[in-house]
Amino acid sequence: MEHLERCAWVLRGTLVRAAVRRYLPWALAASMLAGSLLKELSPLPESYLSNKRNVLNVYFVKVAWAWTFCLLLPFIALTNYHLTGKAGLVLRRLSTLLVGTAIWYVCTAIFSNVEHYTGSCYQSPALEGVRNEPLSKQQCHGQGGFWHGFDISGHSFLLTFCALMIVEEMAVLHEVKTDRSHCLRVAITALVVALGFLTFIWVWMFLCTAVYFHNLSQKVFGTLFGLLGWYGTYGFWYLKSFSPGLPPQSCGSNLKQDSYKR
Repeated sequence: MEHLERCAWVLRGTLVRAAVRRYLPWALAASMLAGSLLKELSPLPESYLSNKRNVLNVYFVKVAWAWTFCLLLPFIALTNYHLTGKAGLVLRRLSTLLVGTAIWYVCTAIFSNVEHYTGSCYQSPALEGVRNEPLSKQQCHGQGGFWHGFDISGHSFLLTFCALMIVEEMAVLHEVKTDRSHCLRVAITALVVALGFLTFIWVWMFLCTAVYFHNLSQKVFGTLFGLLGWYGTYGFWYLKSFSPGLPPQSCGSNLKQDSYKR
């Protein structure tokens, strides 16, 4: 338990700072551009992480929203109830996960439709022998063909959105005091460690996407959707009274608003 608390203390000191929430979006955008330029101008040699079947991609990134949802749900419930003691407010804050799910669903549906309407079916990965008959992506693959369209980077979108959402929700740790409850301290400590490591995985895999996969325009659109999903909620809608609201903070929402305007 001592090692877990030490790890949680380090992660809290790293991820809960206001500076992280303020500059992480810019850091993600900059690293996406830098990684994309590196991929175009001086590609890195193939590695384990450039293989789509690597463990982090298959068991984490492919189900990134499920991991984020399942860990944020108990974290938001425990920390918000500890601070407010009101089940109604906790349920209201938990609705942020439903909003996030809707954003994930709508954006991935948009990406799929864009790839469908801009794509064609080819006979080889080299984009030779285009098939003129109307086919969907699934039909193309079912007939042994290769579908090529404008494939907006779902990884860039989802990893951006998930990482930013986690650090926003972890801001509540500024107010949480668990000295009087051993069980609560253990639960929150474990969740902080899990969410902290998950955030580092998302950022790391975002960088891997930047240097190994997709082209620049596909990653720009993907990252832009992630940033808009985050800012549209935490930077705009959640500041309104008719919304799930921001994580409870004793300093009030004015300081939070100011941090987005800087």
